[in-house]
Amino acid sequence: MNELSNLIIPRVNINSENSIQDAINLAETFKFDSFILFSSDEVKFEKKKPFPLSRMADLKKELNKVIPNFYFYIDAERGFGHRCSEGFLWEDDFDSVDSNSLLNIFNKINSELKENGIFCNLAPVVDINPKNEKILNNRTLGSSVNSIIKNVRIFIDSCSYNLIHPCLKHFPGHGALEGDTHINLSVSTENLKNLNELHLATFRPFLNQTPLVMVNHGWYKSFDEEILPASLSKNIISSLLKDQYNFKGLVIADSIRMKALSDNYEESYILESFFNAGGDLLLDPYDPAECLRQLKLIYENNHKSFDKKIHKVLKLKKSGSYE
Repeated sequence: MNELSNLIIPRVNINSENSIQDAINLAETFKFDSFILFSSDEVKFEKKKPFPLSRMADLKKELNKVIPNFYFYIDAERGFGHRCSEGFLWEDDFDSVDSNSLLNIFNKINSELKENGIFCNLAPVVDINPKNEKILNNRTLGSSVNSIIKNVRIFIDSCSYNLIHPCLKHFPGHGALEGDTHINLSVSTENLKNLNELHLATFRPFLNQTPLVMVNHGWYKSFDEEILPASLSKNIISSLLKDQYNFKGLVIADSIRMKALSDNYEESYILESFFNAGGDLLLDPYDPAECLRQLKLIYENNHKSFDKKIHKVLKLKKSGSYE
C-alpha cells in the first residue's frame, strides 16, 4: 500500500504550521515522499503571501527525520518568487525578449529551484490564448504557435541544463476553453481541426522530450459528447495523449481542488475516474490518506496497470528517466 503513495502528490502550505505537520504525518504514517509547495491553502490564481525560505528549511529538516528522500513540486512559471518571498520573479512579458535573454531568465528561474531542492517545476504553460482569457494572460510563452514552440524549447533546454523536470500544461490546451477551471467547469466548443492546428500544435513537438504532462479540467465537446472534464476523459488521456501521440511519460492532473472538479464530483469519484482514464499522478487532494485508501481498493482489481505507473514514477525519482 505504501508504494501507491507514489501516485498521489499532496500539498503543503508552508505558511501554515498545521499544514507542515500534516505533511510530516503523511510522510511518517503513509510514506508519502512527494509534495507540491504552496503559500496558501486557498486554490486561487492570484498571488498570495509568499513563504520565507526559513519556513521551507523547517519543512526539509522535519521531513529528513522521517523519510530518506523527498521530492518537491512547485508552480514556478515565472520564478520561485511566485511562492517564496526571497525568490526571483520575472514580471514582464516572456515574448518581449530575445532568445538569449529568455534563456538567461529561464536559467535564473530553474537554477534557483534546483538550488532549493525542487524536483519538478510545473511549467511551462504551453497553451495559446486566442480568446484572451484572463486565466492565461501573462502566463503563455507567446502569442502564436511558432513563438510558443520556440520559447517552450528554450524553457525545456533550461530545465535539462539545470537538472530539473519540466511539465507541459494544460493539455489539451486551456486556451480552447471559455472560462477558468479554478472557478467552474469551463467548456470548449472548438472543432477538431482547430484544436489540432492551434491548441494541440504547441504540445506535439515536446511530448517525447518531457516526463510530465498536466491535463486540465475543462470539457472538450469534440472529444466527449457528455459532460466530462479532460482530466477524467479516457478519450483525451489514453486515446489521444498516450495512444495517438505515443506519450510515454507521466500524466498528472491539475489540482483536483479546483472548482471545475470539486464543485461537481466527490473526491473518490475523481480519483477512480482519473486513474481509469489513464492518469498517473493525482495532484493536491483534500484528503491524501483517504485517497490512498481508495487507491488500494482500486489496485486490488488492476495490479498490472498500477504497478507500471509506480515503476515509472520510481524510475523518474531515481534516475531522471521514465521509460
